[in-house]
Amino acid sequence: MKICNRCLYSDLHPLNITFDEEGVCSGCRVHEEKDTINWKSRFEKLKVITDAYRNQSGNNYDCIVPVSGARDSYFIVHTVKNVLGLNPLLVTYNKQYNTDRGIRNLANLRVQFNCDIMTLTVNPDTVKKITRATLRKLGSIYWHCIAGQTVYPVQVAVKFKIPLIIWGAHQGIDQVGMYSHFDEVEMTRKYRKEHDLMGYEAEDLVDDFDSIEEADIVQYAYPHDKEIERIGVRGIYLNNYIRWDSKAQHEKMIGLYGYESAEQTRTFDTYNDVDCFNYSDVHDYIKFLKHGYGKITDHVCREIRLRRLIREEGIVLIKKYAKESPKQLKLFLDWIGMTETGFNFILDQHRNPKIWFRNDNWEWELKNPDPFFSESLSERLIDKVKLERVEDRCEFRISKNKRPDYKDDHYILIGKGWPGN
Repeated sequence: MKICNRCLYSDLHPLNITFDEEGVCSGCRVHEEKDTINWKSRFEKLKVITDAYRNQSGNNYDCIVPVSGARDSYFIVHTVKNVLGLNPLLVTYNKQYNTDRGIRNLANLRVQFNCDIMTLTVNPDTVKKITRATLRKLGSIYWHCIAGQTVYPVQVAVKFKIPLIIWGAHQGIDQVGMYSHFDEVEMTRKYRKEHDLMGYEAEDLVDDFDSIEEADIVQYAYPHDKEIERIGVRGIYLNNYIRWDSKAQHEKMIGLYGYESAEQTRTFDTYNDVDCFNYSDVHDYIKFLKHGYGKITDHVCREIRLRRLIREEGIVLIKKYAKESPKQLKLFLDWIGMTETGFNFILDQHRNPKIWFRNDNWEWELKNPDPFFSESLSERLIDKVKLERVEDRCEFRISKNKRPDYKDDHYILIGKGWPGN
């Protein structure tokens, strides 16, 4: 296994990260663009693009903005409405693993920005059926969330003839350097299928074994290319035009609008996924079982590149969090109707054999339990390419809980959110 000499991603990354002659990964190299791009000029280009989509008659929205109860939703809506001056229609796919804080954040978002919002809540029985299928086929409990979050905005765009969809950051740019900022990559069906959906479109799930019929996947089906072309739907990413810094953006939104953060199970980042019981918990643990790494590595690499962590600190954090057991597994198993033994049996089929092996006791072990141990062999090269810290500390805030007496111990399908409390 090869580890990047600057951040801590390995060459076994599922998005096919690459390395140059100095042992620096493609994600780090593309990230260097953030310090050289004229972002003022890029933002002016964004304004030209979005101005062309303003609804002059006032009888429709200017654009669609996909949102959730976390991530970069607040920053995106703030930028679209308060900075660019557009009139967005917010759309959200109900992931059904909702936390109380996430429901409240979403309600507060709608109220703070005074925006219309459309929500898709798929029949829970259908969601469970699809999740059982994707867990078996792909080792994923989150396929339905990603599929819904990426297709529902497109469906709404076609139905209501709103051609512009504004997304936040494209992980192919911001994480692994699959594209340059200068490529100005836009949302495509192809990328969504191959990377976000692990090669499976909704139609691919239909089969007798999982009892999934055509009617079950309608809400996840991508509109036909002719419909896309007829409306002229395009999805742009803000991180092509704005220097993306998730931590700084969240802290601004906490200050301006009262976005709520929360401690997470398997990472130090308290901002990104507070809306979901599973994303930084069961889902991320599955990622570790399949690929040998989790969100902690994603977050450490991000903060190293943004010069808030140094590499040695990142290694300590990865060792602290990477093997952390999920806290919400029983909640998920009760929801889907599965035993822990069955859950583990299924996931064992999806472990990467380049990363995991069975020992003499038939227990799973990492082939390289400490991939950073042998790095002394290349310390000179690491010192040559490492980034210096620019901030004294890399601290993530935990905001005041607006409902401290509420026991948040079950998924909330639909909730009012209690904004302003």
